[in-house]
Amino acid sequence: MELLIDTQAILWFQSSDDRLSNNAKNLILDNKNVCFVSIASLWEIAIKINLNKLNIGMDFRELQDYLSNFDFKILDLKFTHLVNLATLNNYHKDPFDRILIAQAISEGLTIVSIDSYFKSYSVNILW
Repeated sequence: MELLIDTQAILWFQSSDDRLSNNAKNLILDNKNVCFVSIASLWEIAIKINLNKLNIGMDFRELQDYLSNFDFKILDLKFTHLVNLATLNNYHKDPFDRILIAQAISEGLTIVSIDSYFKSYSVNILW
């Protein structure tokens, strides 16, 4: 299965936070699954670190190696993602989450997320 790990889920995974469901953790750790992290999530994390609203317990530059060690693939933004973004209904107001939804739709990915707003869109969600 190909999974897009939402920002909160990747942060909880990285910090071994108990709020990450056992199912989500097992999906991420299952070598049969391909796990993607959006460049938009990394952008959001970088912004929050810069604003002192987030501490990930490591230098941001180390996050790339951390993700690589767990075989996460970075999903870059493509024009087709933005085309889908432009057509999304405004159920979800967070711009970072909206691009994740558009990416998942464009790439046929299942989103791993606890965010209930994602259910308003025609995208597969696991938690």
